[in-house]
Amino acid sequence: MRSSNPVFSRRGFSRDNGYAGFNAAPQAGAPAAAANPYAQGTAANPYATNPYAQPDAQYGAPQAPARTGAMTIDDVVARTAITLGTVVLGAVLAWALLPVDEANLGKSYGIAIGAALVAFVLSLVQSFKRKPVPALIVAYAAFEGVFLGVISSAVSTYIGPGVVMQAVMGTMCVFAGVLLAYKMRWIRVTRRFYGFVMAAAIGFMLLMVVNLLFAVFGGGDGLGFRSGGLGILFGVIGIVLGACFLALDFKQVEDGISFGAPREESWLAAFGLTMTLVWIYLEMLRLLSILSGDD
Repeated sequence: MRSSNPVFSRRGFSRDNGYAGFNAAPQAGAPAAAANPYAQGTAANPYATNPYAQPDAQYGAPQAPARTGAMTIDDVVARTAITLGTVVLGAVLAWALLPVDEANLGKSYGIAIGAALVAFVLSLVQSFKRKPVPALIVAYAAFEGVFLGVISSAVSTYIGPGVVMQAVMGTMCVFAGVLLAYKMRWIRVTRRFYGFVMAAAIGFMLLMVVNLLFAVFGGGDGLGFRSGGLGILFGVIGIVLGACFLALDFKQVEDGISFGAPREESWLAAFGLTMTLVWIYLEMLRLLSILSGDD
């Protein structure tokens, strides 16, 4: 199953036809097969449960994955620090080198839009790769950072200098809150949760595309989804969706570690978390910009 990222581009850690991460956790005293329908392989594919398990040479049964070279939480944290650090560095450089004053606004906006398109293409290329390519992921982070730097600079200049810092703090709070809720099991990531979030995200994206088309061809703010009361409502919905995607990402990381995914796949975890945090930051920035404009 494809991943749960907002741009629907990242592959999951599981390489089989199922997504083991959305199975219910085993209950005390219950057989493992009852909790996980993929726990027993089929005759056609006896190793469907864990694609990283190695068959036993004598009995032909899947063994627990070897821990040598397996992904750990430290690997995920380190790779995520690299990707997020690259985003921040790109944003800082763009803020400093691409001014958004009247003389340079058009040029800076043009570069920002170009960087956003390149970042989108790189994310699509990575999504069709069977294995993570660190160079692609870091390049995506760099171009995404350029786009965020110009947009943030424009918001700071024309709306309010404190909005950007508020958006950063808000994004950090959402991340910390979802992480706490996930660790405390207040959020249960199931197949039903996954299906609901994906359906909501598709509907949200379609509405935004329709609004953009109306804005381009009809002028103004399109259907009004980006300003006023509707803008605030859809900004909140966008942030909530981003929080849901964070929960899905945390579940995917947890499954990758428990299944003994190769260490290189920690780059996929970093890639997904970075895209989700960018999504939340942009929605937070837009929401705060609307609220500041209404003051």
